[in-house]
Amino acid sequence: MKEHGYEWGTTGRTSFTQDYGVLETITKVEPADNRCSKAKSTSTVRRKPGASPLLFGEFLMQLCAFVFLEDISGELPPYEESYLSVAMDPLMRAAYRELEDAIRKALKEHRGNRSVLSTMLNSLLLYPDHPFGLEALYGTEFDPEVKHNVRFVIAETRDLPEDQLYSKERRLIEEIKKELAEGRRCQVFAVYTQKHDVTARLQRILTNEGLRTAVLRASVDTSKREAWYARQIKDGVQVVISHPKLVETGLDLLDFPTILFYESGYSLHTLRQASRRSWRIGQRRPVRVKFLCYEGTMQTACLRLMGKKLLVALTMEGKFAGEGLQNIDEDDDMLSSMARELVERNGIGETADAVWKALNTEHQKLFPGASRLVDDSCSIEVPTSLLTAQADPAALVEEAIAGDAALIFGQRPGSLSGRRARGRQTVAGQASLFE
Repeated sequence: MKEHGYEWGTTGRTSFTQDYGVLETITKVEPADNRCSKAKSTSTVRRKPGASPLLFGEFLMQLCAFVFLEDISGELPPYEESYLSVAMDPLMRAAYRELEDAIRKALKEHRGNRSVLSTMLNSLLLYPDHPFGLEALYGTEFDPEVKHNVRFVIAETRDLPEDQLYSKERRLIEEIKKELAEGRRCQVFAVYTQKHDVTARLQRILTNEGLRTAVLRASVDTSKREAWYARQIKDGVQVVISHPKLVETGLDLLDFPTILFYESGYSLHTLRQASRRSWRIGQRRPVRVKFLCYEGTMQTACLRLMGKKLLVALTMEGKFAGEGLQNIDEDDDMLSSMARELVERNGIGETADAVWKALNTEHQKLFPGASRLVDDSCSIEVPTSLLTAQADPAALVEEAIAGDAALIFGQRPGSLSGRRARGRQTVAGQASLFE
C-alpha cells in the first residue's frame, strides 16, 4: 500500500477511499427568502459500504487462492439430485388445460405483449400449487384512442376445493415421511410467498399430518437467520419451509441433509446456490436434493429449460467437457422460450427427466467419490429417440449447448452491439481457443 502512496493515517485513508471506495455526495439547496436572494447550497460527502473492482485486481488477486466446493468433493459425502414428476388429478388437469388454452389464445391475439407473457409464466407455474383465489387474470396494452394503457382480461381461472389434498402435495408428504423415517430433517423450498402464499398452505398441510413444521419469512433479519434455525432445531422442528432466496448465501444447513424443491422458480443462480446449502464443509450425511413438478405443465417446461441452461453454464465454466461452443446461436430469454413452447407446442427435444439425469451423470464423472446418479421412479416416459442420447450424456450436453446463447472470447454479443455483425478474423498460425 505504501508503494502506491497510501500512508498510514487520515490522509492515506482519505486518499484510498477516494480511489477505491464508494462515496456519496449529498447537496442541499435551501429555499430563497425572497426572489432577490440567492439559494444557499451545502454539500456532504459520506462513505458507503463497498469497494471498486480495481481494488481486487491491483492488491488482492496475486494473494488469493480460489477453491471451489467441487475441488474438495472427495472429502464430502455423496450428493444426489433427483427429479420427481407427478401426474395431476383429473379435476386439476381439466382446470389447468382450460387456463392454458385461454392463455394460449391471449398470447396469439396480443403477440409481443410482455404483460401477457409475465402473467402467463406466473399463473401457469402457480395455479397447480394454489388452484384457488387467482380470480381473473389481466394484462395491459396501449390504446391509441385514449392514449394510455388499458386493462383487458387474459383468462378466468376456475377455483378448485381448498380443503382437498392434491397429488403433488401427497407426494411431498410421502417423500418427507420417508426421509424423516431415516432421521433426516427436510428443507422445503417454494417461491410464491406473498398474495398467494404456497408456504402457508404447505405448513398447514404438513402440520395436519403430524409433522413439526416452521416457515422462514423474509421478516427474519439476515444476520439472525442462523440463530433462527438453531432455535427451530432445539424446538424439535422436522421440516422448514422457505423461499430459496432467503438461504442462498451465508447459511450452512448441515442439519437438513434433504432438500425438496416444491417450486424451483426460474432464477438459475438462486437454484444453484440454494441446492448446495446442505452440501457444505462439515456435512457427514449423504445429501439428497429432489425437484417436484406436475407432469405436462409449465413447471416441467421450466425445469427442463433450467436444466439446459445449467448444462451450458457448467460447460462455460469448464466443469463439463463439451465441443462446439463457438457455434452457439443467440437464443431467447427463458420467458420467451416458455411462451413460444406454449403457443407452438414445440418441445425442446428431450424431457426434463433426461436433462437432469444428464446433469447427474456428468457430475458423477467429475466427482465419482462424492456423487451417484439416482435411479428415480419417474412417471415421464422417455421417447425412443432419446435412448441414444441418454446412453451418452455428452450428446445431451451438445444438444443443450446448441440452443443457448453464450459469450465468446473476442466477439461482442449481437444483442449488445449496434453495429453490423462481422465475421471473426483468425490470425494466421494462431491456434483456436477451443480446439
